[in-house]
Amino acid sequence: MAVTERVDVAIIGAGIMSATFATLIRQLQPDWSIAVYERLPEVGLESSEPWNNAGTGHAGLCELNYSPRGPDGSVDIAKALEVNEKFQISRQFWAWAVEHSILGEPGGFINAVDHFSFVEGAENVKYLRRRYDTLATHPLFADLRFSADPGLLADRLPLLAAGRDSPAETAISWSTAGTDVDFGQLTRRLFEFLRTTTTIHLQCEVTSLSRADPGWRLQLEDRRSKNRSTVEARFVFVGAGGHSLSLLRRAGVREVRYVGGFPVSGQFLRCTNPEVVRSHHAKVFGLPAPGAPPMSARHLDTRIIDGQRYLEFGAYSGWSPRFLKHGSPLDFPRSVGLGNLVPLTRVAMDNRPLLRFLIEDVTQPMHGRLRALREFAPQIDSGDWELITAGQRVQSVLSDGGLRGGRLEFGTSVAATADGSLAGFLGTLPGASGAVSAVLELIDRCFPTRRARWEPEIRRMIPAYGRSLDSDPALCEEISAWTNSALRLRPTA
Repeated sequence: MAVTERVDVAIIGAGIMSATFATLIRQLQPDWSIAVYERLPEVGLESSEPWNNAGTGHAGLCELNYSPRGPDGSVDIAKALEVNEKFQISRQFWAWAVEHSILGEPGGFINAVDHFSFVEGAENVKYLRRRYDTLATHPLFADLRFSADPGLLADRLPLLAAGRDSPAETAISWSTAGTDVDFGQLTRRLFEFLRTTTTIHLQCEVTSLSRADPGWRLQLEDRRSKNRSTVEARFVFVGAGGHSLSLLRRAGVREVRYVGGFPVSGQFLRCTNPEVVRSHHAKVFGLPAPGAPPMSARHLDTRIIDGQRYLEFGAYSGWSPRFLKHGSPLDFPRSVGLGNLVPLTRVAMDNRPLLRFLIEDVTQPMHGRLRALREFAPQIDSGDWELITAGQRVQSVLSDGGLRGGRLEFGTSVAATADGSLAGFLGTLPGASGAVSAVLELIDRCFPTRRARWEPEIRRMIPAYGRSLDSDPALCEEISAWTNSALRLRPTA
C-alpha cells in the first residue's frame, strides 16, 4: 500500500500522556509535523476520562502506600518524596500553560481539595504520628499536620465522625496543598490548543507497526469507512494506555519481548446527593485491610467534574480480559506468548495472596462494599450510593527472560527501542499525576542529542527543571507560591 502521509512525529492514542508529549514537543520543536491517531470518536475517553480514574493529584500527601511502615516501626518516605517532586513538575507545566493561554481557566481542571490520612487503632496511630514526624521536616511537606483529637476529626471530617462510637483510637494527618484534577478536561484543553498546528485523526486505529527507513511505518484503518492507509514517521510515541504493550509487541520491539501484562480495572461507589456531598470536602485515604496489598487502601474523595461536586469511594477491584475499557475480550489471551508465559505464571504463583484478594474483591457483593464505606462514614445511607466501573489498567510483569521468573511493576516506566525512534509507557500509578515528569524522561532518553538545545525552553516552562525542590526550601516556597497563584489554588486555613 502506498504511503499516504509522512510526518516527523506520530502519536498513537489521545489521552493525557499523548496530550502532554505533543504539547511539549510542539514547544521544543515548532517546525516538526505531528499527527495523532485515536481509535475512539473523541480524545481523553479511556483512562484520562474523569470517571475512569480517582482524580487525585498524587503527591504522596495522604497515600499511605507511598510511605510504608518498616518492621522496626520506621517509615520509609522515599517514594512519597519522589511522587511529590514529580507532581510539582506537572504543576509547573500547567501553571505555565495557564499563563500562556493554553489551558484557559484552571478551575475547570484543577481545584484545591485537602488531602487526609485516617487511621484507627493504637499501633496505626503511632505509625501515622511517626510518618508525620518524618515527613514534616521536608519542604515539600511543610504544611502537613497531625492530630489524634476526636474533636478535630469531627470539625475537619464531619462525615467520618458522625455516628462513630468505636472506642478505638483514631488519628488524622492532612495537607492543604492537595488537589483534585479532571484529567479528561485537561486532555481536551491541551488537544484543543494543538488543533491548529497538529493533525488529529479520530476513529482511526493503528493496526500494525513496522520498521521503515528512517523511522516507522504505521498501517491505519478508519473505523467508520474501513478505509486503510499508510503513514511513515521518523518518531513514534505510543500513548495508548493499556494497549501500549500490545502495540509495542506487535512492532517487534525487542525491549518488551519478555514483558507481560495483567489487566485490572477498578470500581467506585459514587454519591450525587447534594446534601451528602456538601458534608465532605476532602480526599481521605486509609490503610489497607490486614493481609491486603498496599494499593488496596480505600479512599473517600471529593470530585469536581465540569463544575459539579460529587463523592467517590473505593477503589474496589474489577477484572476484564480487555486492555482498554473499549477494548477486546481477546486482548489478554492474545498478549500471552512464549516470551512472557513464564513471567506471568511465576508472578501468579509468587503472588497468590494478591490474587486471592483480587478474586475476593471482584466477587464482593454490594453490601460488602457498603460495609467498607461505613468503616469510613458510619452513618451513610446506602440509597445515596451507586456502583460505577472505572477504566482499565495493565499491570506490567517484567522479566529478564528465560526461566528467571517475573516481577510485578507498580510504577510507570519508559519502554523504548535502542535507537530511540519509538517509545511509550508501561505501568500504572501514579500515572497521570506524573505525566510531565514521565514525558520529560522519555524525551531525554529518545532525543539525547537535542537535550542541550531544548533545555532552555524546558526551563522556561518548568523553572525548577533538574532541581530538587525538597533540597531547596527557598525554591520550594517560590515555586509553590507561583503555581498556587497561576492555578488559582486557594488552600484552606
